Amino acid sequence: MALSGYVGRRAGSVLGQVGDLFVIVLEALRRSWDVRHWWWEFVDQCWFLARVTSVPVLLVSLPLGATVALQVGELAWQLGAGSATGSAVFVGLIREVAPLASALLIAGAGGSAMTSDIGARNIRDELSAMEVMSVNPIHRLVTPRMWAASTVAVCLCPLVILAGASGGYFFNVVVQGVTPGAYFDGALSLVVASDLYVTLFKAWIFGFIAAAVACYKGMTCATSPVGVGRAVNQATVLTFMLVFTFNYVISAVYFLAYPPRSL
Repeated sequence: MALSGYVGRRAGSVLGQVGDLFVIVLEALRRSWDVRHWWWEFVDQCWFLARVTSVPVLLVSLPLGATVALQVGELAWQLGAGSATGSAVFVGLIREVAPLASALLIAGAGGSAMTSDIGARNIRDELSAMEVMSVNPIHRLVTPRMWAASTVAVCLCPLVILAGASGGYFFNVVVQGVTPGAYFDGALSLVVASDLYVTLFKAWIFGFIAAAVACYKGMTCATSPVGVGRAVNQATVLTFMLVFTFNYVISAVYFLAYPPRSL
Protein backbone atom coordinates (compact mmCIF):
# COMPACT_ATOMS: atom_id res chain seq x y z
CA MET A 1 0.00 0.00 0.00
CA ALA A 2 2.81 2.40 0.86
CA LEU A 3 4.57 1.71 -2.44
CA SER A 4 1.41 2.14 -4.49
CA GLY A 5 0.66 5.38 -2.68
CA TYR A 6 4.16 6.68 -3.40
CA VAL A 7 3.88 5.74 -7.08
CA GLY A 8 0.49 7.44 -7.25
CA ARG A 9 1.82 10.63 -5.71
CA ARG A 10 4.81 10.67 -8.07
CA ALA A 11 2.58 10.09 -11.09
CA GLY A 12 0.28 12.88 -9.95
CA SER A 13 3.25 15.19 -9.47
CA VAL A 14 4.59 14.44 -12.95
CA LEU A 15 1.20 14.99 -14.55
CA GLY A 16 0.85 18.25 -12.63
CA GLN A 17 4.21 19.46 -13.90
CA VAL A 18 3.30 18.52 -17.47
CA GLY A 19 0.05 20.45 -17.09
CA ASP A 20 1.88 23.51 -15.74
CA LEU A 21 4.33 23.36 -18.64
CA PHE A 22 1.50 23.26 -21.17
CA VAL A 23 -0.23 26.16 -19.42
CA ILE A 24 2.91 28.31 -19.67
CA VAL A 25 3.44 27.38 -23.34
CA LEU A 26 -0.15 28.09 -24.34
CA GLU A 27 -0.18 31.35 -22.40
CA ALA A 28 3.06 32.39 -24.11
CA LEU A 29 1.59 31.61 -27.52
CA ARG A 30 -1.72 33.34 -26.79
CA ARG A 31 -0.28 36.86 -27.12
CA SER A 32 2.43 36.13 -29.67
CA TRP A 33 0.66 38.38 -32.15
CA ASP A 34 1.36 41.42 -29.93
CA VAL A 35 4.93 41.72 -31.24
CA ARG A 36 5.50 45.35 -30.25
CA HIS A 37 5.55 44.40 -26.55
CA TRP A 38 8.26 41.77 -26.87
CA TRP A 39 10.15 42.64 -30.05
CA TRP A 40 13.25 44.19 -28.45
CA GLU A 41 13.50 41.39 -25.89
CA PHE A 42 13.28 38.96 -28.82
CA VAL A 43 16.15 40.75 -30.59
CA ASP A 44 18.29 40.73 -27.44
CA GLN A 45 17.68 37.02 -26.89
CA CYS A 46 18.46 36.20 -30.54
CA TRP A 47 21.74 38.08 -30.30
CA PHE A 48 22.62 36.41 -27.00
CA LEU A 49 21.83 32.89 -28.27
CA ALA A 50 23.69 33.44 -31.53
CA ARG A 51 26.70 34.76 -29.62
CA VAL A 52 26.97 31.83 -27.23
CA THR A 53 26.17 29.02 -29.71
CA SER A 54 27.63 29.95 -33.11
CA VAL A 55 31.29 29.18 -32.35
CA PRO A 56 30.61 26.02 -30.26
CA VAL A 57 28.33 24.61 -32.96
CA LEU A 58 31.12 25.00 -35.52
CA LEU A 59 33.65 23.35 -33.21
CA VAL A 60 31.25 20.46 -32.57
CA SER A 61 30.21 19.97 -36.20
CA LEU A 62 33.71 19.77 -37.68
CA PRO A 63 34.75 16.64 -35.76
CA LEU A 64 31.25 15.18 -36.16
CA GLY A 65 31.50 15.34 -39.94
CA ALA A 66 35.02 13.89 -39.84
CA THR A 67 33.87 11.09 -37.50
CA VAL A 68 30.99 10.12 -39.78
CA ALA A 69 33.35 10.15 -42.76
CA LEU A 70 35.86 8.04 -40.80
CA GLN A 71 33.36 5.38 -39.73
CA VAL A 72 31.47 5.17 -43.00
CA GLY A 73 34.56 5.70 -45.18
CA GLU A 74 36.41 2.71 -43.79
CA LEU A 75 33.41 0.45 -44.41
CA ALA A 76 32.84 1.94 -47.86
CA TRP A 77 36.49 1.35 -48.83
CA GLN A 78 36.20 -2.28 -47.79
CA LEU A 79 33.17 -2.63 -50.07
CA GLY A 80 34.86 -0.73 -52.90
CA ALA A 81 32.51 2.24 -52.70
CA GLY A 82 34.65 4.97 -51.22
CA SER A 83 32.85 7.68 -53.19
CA ALA A 84 29.63 6.86 -51.32
CA THR A 85 31.04 8.42 -48.14
CA GLY A 86 29.86 11.86 -49.25
CA SER A 87 26.29 10.58 -49.43
CA ALA A 88 26.46 9.22 -45.88
CA VAL A 89 28.01 12.39 -44.51
CA PHE A 90 25.48 14.76 -46.06
CA VAL A 91 22.45 12.57 -45.35
CA GLY A 92 23.46 12.12 -41.72
CA LEU A 93 24.20 15.81 -41.26
CA ILE A 94 21.02 17.07 -42.88
CA ARG A 95 18.56 14.54 -41.49
CA GLU A 96 19.79 14.05 -37.94
CA VAL A 97 22.96 15.85 -36.86
CA ALA A 98 22.03 19.43 -37.79
CA PRO A 99 18.76 19.75 -35.82
CA LEU A 100 20.07 17.75 -32.86
CA ALA A 101 23.34 19.66 -32.58
CA SER A 102 21.64 23.04 -32.79
CA ALA A 103 18.98 22.03 -30.25
CA LEU A 104 21.45 20.57 -27.76
CA LEU A 105 23.61 23.69 -27.90
CA ILE A 106 20.56 25.90 -27.51
CA ALA A 107 19.55 23.86 -24.47
CA GLY A 108 23.02 23.60 -22.96
CA ALA A 109 24.33 27.12 -23.53
CA GLY A 110 21.20 29.23 -24.00
CA GLY A 111 18.62 27.23 -22.04
CA SER A 112 20.72 27.08 -18.90
CA ALA A 113 21.17 30.86 -19.05
CA MET A 114 17.42 31.32 -19.51
CA THR A 115 16.66 29.10 -16.52
CA SER A 116 19.16 30.84 -14.25
CA ASP A 117 17.99 34.31 -15.36
CA ILE A 118 14.30 33.64 -14.80
CA GLY A 119 15.06 31.66 -11.63
CA ALA A 120 17.02 34.61 -10.25
CA ARG A 121 14.09 36.88 -11.07
CA ASN A 122 11.82 34.42 -9.27
CA ILE A 123 13.82 34.33 -6.04
CA ARG A 124 14.03 38.16 -6.08
CA ASP A 125 10.21 38.29 -6.45
CA GLU A 126 10.51 40.20 -9.72
CA LEU A 127 7.88 37.96 -11.33
CA SER A 128 5.42 38.76 -8.55
CA ALA A 129 6.27 42.44 -8.86
CA MET A 130 5.49 42.32 -12.58
CA GLU A 131 2.10 40.78 -11.84
CA VAL A 132 1.40 43.52 -9.29
CA MET A 133 2.13 46.09 -12.01
CA SER A 134 -0.34 44.31 -14.34
CA VAL A 135 2.48 42.98 -16.53
CA ASN A 136 2.15 39.34 -17.49
CA PRO A 137 5.63 37.82 -16.91
CA ILE A 138 4.92 35.00 -19.35
CA HIS A 139 4.14 37.41 -22.19
CA ARG A 140 7.06 39.65 -21.35
CA LEU A 141 9.73 37.00 -20.66
CA VAL A 142 8.72 33.58 -22.01
CA THR A 143 7.21 34.53 -25.38
CA PRO A 144 10.31 36.29 -26.81
CA ARG A 145 12.62 33.59 -25.51
CA MET A 146 10.66 30.78 -27.15
CA TRP A 147 10.55 32.52 -30.52
CA ALA A 148 14.21 33.54 -30.25
CA ALA A 149 15.36 30.00 -29.47
CA SER A 150 13.34 28.61 -32.39
CA THR A 151 14.71 31.22 -34.78
CA VAL A 152 18.35 30.75 -33.76
CA ALA A 153 18.03 26.94 -33.85
CA VAL A 154 16.87 27.15 -37.46
CA CYS A 155 19.71 29.52 -38.35
CA LEU A 156 22.29 27.19 -36.78
CA CYS A 157 21.37 24.27 -39.06
CA PRO A 158 23.22 25.62 -42.14
CA LEU A 159 26.31 26.20 -39.98
CA VAL A 160 26.20 22.60 -38.76
CA ILE A 161 25.80 21.26 -42.30
CA LEU A 162 28.62 23.39 -43.73
CA ALA A 163 31.03 22.67 -40.88
CA GLY A 164 30.24 18.95 -40.85
CA ALA A 165 30.57 18.73 -44.62
CA SER A 166 33.97 20.46 -44.37
CA GLY A 167 35.13 17.92 -41.79
CA GLY A 168 33.92 15.06 -43.96
CA TYR A 169 35.57 16.61 -47.01
CA PHE A 170 38.91 16.82 -45.25
CA PHE A 171 38.90 13.19 -44.21
CA ASN A 172 37.32 11.74 -47.36
CA VAL A 173 39.16 13.83 -49.97
CA VAL A 174 42.43 14.88 -48.33
CA VAL A 175 43.10 11.78 -46.24
CA GLN A 176 41.47 8.98 -48.24
CA GLY A 177 42.12 10.43 -51.68
CA VAL A 178 38.58 10.51 -53.06
CA THR A 179 38.16 13.15 -55.77
CA PRO A 180 36.13 16.25 -54.82
CA GLY A 181 33.73 15.60 -57.70
CA ALA A 182 32.97 12.10 -56.44
CA TYR A 183 32.50 13.41 -52.90
CA PHE A 184 29.97 16.08 -53.82
CA ASP A 185 28.26 13.95 -56.46
CA GLY A 186 27.64 11.26 -53.87
CA ALA A 187 26.56 13.89 -51.38
CA LEU A 188 23.81 15.16 -53.63
CA SER A 189 22.59 11.79 -54.88
CA LEU A 190 20.46 10.88 -51.85
CA VAL A 191 19.51 14.30 -50.46
CA VAL A 192 16.12 15.73 -51.47
CA ALA A 193 14.50 19.08 -50.71
CA SER A 194 12.06 17.53 -48.24
CA ASP A 195 15.00 16.44 -46.06
CA LEU A 196 16.03 20.06 -45.60
CA TYR A 197 12.45 21.19 -44.90
CA VAL A 198 12.00 18.53 -42.23
CA THR A 199 15.38 19.40 -40.72
CA LEU A 200 14.46 23.07 -40.37
CA PHE A 201 11.08 22.10 -38.93
CA LYS A 202 12.71 19.80 -36.36
CA ALA A 203 15.21 22.52 -35.43
CA TRP A 204 12.35 24.99 -34.90
CA ILE A 205 10.45 22.51 -32.72
CA PHE A 206 13.54 21.59 -30.71
CA GLY A 207 14.47 25.21 -30.07
CA PHE A 208 10.91 25.91 -28.97
CA ILE A 209 11.01 22.94 -26.57
CA ALA A 210 14.38 23.99 -25.12
CA ALA A 211 13.18 27.53 -24.35
CA ALA A 212 9.80 26.39 -23.01
CA VAL A 213 11.35 23.90 -20.58
CA ALA A 214 14.04 26.37 -19.51
CA CYS A 215 11.51 29.12 -18.78
CA TYR A 216 9.14 26.72 -17.00
CA LYS A 217 11.88 25.41 -14.71
CA GLY A 218 13.05 28.93 -13.96
CA MET A 219 9.56 30.16 -13.07
CA THR A 220 8.79 27.18 -10.83
CA CYS A 221 12.15 26.67 -9.12
CA ALA A 222 12.61 26.75 -5.36
CA THR A 223 13.24 30.27 -4.12
CA SER A 224 16.89 29.73 -3.17
CA PRO A 225 20.24 29.67 -4.99
CA VAL A 226 20.28 25.87 -4.65
CA GLY A 227 16.84 25.73 -6.24
CA VAL A 228 18.06 27.69 -9.25
CA GLY A 229 21.01 25.33 -9.71
CA ARG A 230 18.77 22.29 -9.55
CA ALA A 231 16.34 23.89 -11.99
CA VAL A 232 19.15 24.44 -14.50
CA ASN A 233 20.20 20.80 -14.23
CA GLN A 234 16.63 19.52 -14.51
CA ALA A 235 15.86 21.76 -17.49
CA THR A 236 18.91 20.55 -19.42
CA VAL A 237 18.22 16.86 -18.78
CA LEU A 238 14.50 17.16 -19.51
CA THR A 239 15.17 19.07 -22.73
CA PHE A 240 17.57 16.37 -23.96
CA MET A 241 14.98 13.67 -23.26
CA LEU A 242 12.19 15.54 -25.04
CA VAL A 243 14.38 16.45 -28.02
CA PHE A 244 15.44 12.86 -28.66
CA THR A 245 11.88 11.61 -28.20
CA PHE A 246 10.40 14.14 -30.61
CA ASN A 247 13.25 13.52 -33.06
CA TYR A 248 12.38 9.82 -33.19
CA VAL A 249 8.67 10.51 -33.65
CA ILE A 250 9.16 13.10 -36.41
CA SER A 251 11.75 10.97 -38.22
CA ALA A 252 9.53 7.88 -38.09
CA VAL A 253 6.54 9.78 -39.49
CA TYR A 254 8.70 11.36 -42.19
CA PHE A 255 10.18 8.03 -43.32
CA LEU A 256 6.70 6.52 -43.50
CA ALA A 257 5.42 9.41 -45.60
CA TYR A 258 8.56 9.77 -47.75
CA PRO A 259 10.60 6.53 -47.93
CA PRO A 260 14.35 7.09 -48.39
CA ARG A 261 15.52 7.23 -51.97
CA SER A 262 17.93 4.53 -53.11
CA LEU A 263 21.05 5.03 -55.19
